[in-house]
Amino acid sequence: MERKMRECKGLLFIGDPHLDHATPGRRLDDNFAETVLGKLDFIIEHANSNDLVPVFLGDMFDKNVVSKWIENRLARILMKAKYKPISNVGNHDKKDKVLNDQDSLMSYAINGTMHVALDAGPVETFSIDGKTVGLGATPYDQAIPTDVRMYFGKPDMIVWITHHDLAFGNPYPGAEPLTEIKGCRLAVNGHMHLSKPPAAVGETTWFNPGNITRQEIDALEHEPCVYEFSPTRSLKKIVVPHKQGVFNLKGKYIDAVSPGEPGSVKTMNDDSDFVAILQAEDAMEMQKTDDGSVAREEIEEKFERDQTPQDVRDIVMGLFATVQAKIRAETVLG
Repeated sequence: MERKMRECKGLLFIGDPHLDHATPGRRLDDNFAETVLGKLDFIIEHANSNDLVPVFLGDMFDKNVVSKWIENRLARILMKAKYKPISNVGNHDKKDKVLNDQDSLMSYAINGTMHVALDAGPVETFSIDGKTVGLGATPYDQAIPTDVRMYFGKPDMIVWITHHDLAFGNPYPGAEPLTEIKGCRLAVNGHMHLSKPPAAVGETTWFNPGNITRQEIDALEHEPCVYEFSPTRSLKKIVVPHKQGVFNLKGKYIDAVSPGEPGSVKTMNDDSDFVAILQAEDAMEMQKTDDGSVAREEIEEKFERDQTPQDVRDIVMGLFATVQAKIRAETVLG
């Protein structure tokens, strides 16, 4: 069947929302669903303002069946879209191997609110900045194609969306290696929650933007973003408005993390690591005052700069007092 070409100014790639009524992990939201719905509302408004087709990379929902009020609220947001949104199918969107009538996402395909890619293959063709762009998709648990040159006639460019475990830089068990898709210039992957830098394999450039929702504490440094695409311009990053301090960090500490800087989150088993950090931090001048006032002042200044939550401050200052006593004892004992 011949597909009608849509005209627009570009596509807007949107990482996994994981919309659900339940608050995940250590999130501190009063209403997690409202948080995610607010982001989706912003994204659709941005797409409308810039004549972009919203393209969801999968896992619209965190569970295959969600509350009816969430389904309806999402429908109201999607129905405001100037261009009918497109969605891949993620592993959280379905219970069985393929999406079916028991899954909430299927309702949007049935009622026409979204074009849902139920099977691997071509989705739509677009006219963007005078160029013909073919968009294809591979849902979760279906094979990524190795050649797509037979699709879309003779487009200027083919883009493919996937929802898979892929080996970007640091492979892990079960991750598929990145491979060339003949005929495909850009492949955009969902599923993997953290952003990954683009990687070129043959003629295909792979990209993983990461989720728009930070579900777990390993996403503490992840910046929720969506990406504008046009064949005549590079990908443009759009930051989705989000709050800092959305995780309960009790029992955790942040290793040398400042906003926008790399770092890691570790479990605080004892204070030995914290001792090492303070001893190595020359700026704190721990041993230049008897009461540690310089170190205390600089810690508190950092709290203010980073707008550190009060519960985290209490944990750190408690450890500070313990460490200060330990360092003083070690100094006395020589």
